[in-house]
Amino acid sequence: MNYKKVFIGFITVFTITLIVGIAMTFLWNLIFNESAFIDWQTSFTLAIILGIILSLNDVRKHKNRNPE
Repeated sequence: MNYKKVFIGFITVFTITLIVGIAMTFLWNLIFNESAFIDWQTSFTLAIILGIILSLNDVRKHKNRNPE
């Protein structure tokens, strides 16, 4: 297993999910609550969970495709 690829995949998914989560919570609160507030806890939690799950899923796919 190549840990460098797993780590880079995690960081990539984490960053993209964090940016999208920040944008979505900001827009949601701006539109529905009429306040410019970013829910950092929800954004980080979502980014960490999706980063771990999608990274492990990618490792699992490659392991099943190329058994060693």
